[in-house]
Amino acid sequence: QVQLVESGGGSVQAGGALRLSCAASENVFIINSMGWYRQAPGKQRELVATITGSGTTNYAGAVKGRFTISRDNAKNTLYLQMNNLKPEDTAVYYCNWVVGIIWSDYWGKGTQVTVSS
Repeated sequence: QVQLVESGGGSVQAGGALRLSCAASENVFIINSMGWYRQAPGKQRELVATITGSGTTNYAGAVKGRFTISRDNAKNTLYLQMNNLKPEDTAVYYCNWVVGIIWSDYWGKGTQVTVSS
């Protein structure tokens, strides 16, 4: 059972930056996709960015050009660099990994990001 732990959240002013990390509890050898999602109060969880096993990235329109998803396979860690943050980016951010030949789906517990105007 892979456990994912997010870190790097916090409170920043608009225009600031944060880097989120999502570390896996064990080595993962088959990665189908990895992603970041977020959920603001009163809203449904939404996709922020994904990266496939081959490295193809995809971003939600609201974050394109401001956020960058990346990974370090050697460290079993997924990252989300968030620049030019806006108040509407305020949410709990969750990482998701889909791994293995049976496409097992794992989620972290989330990290809070708060952006003030």
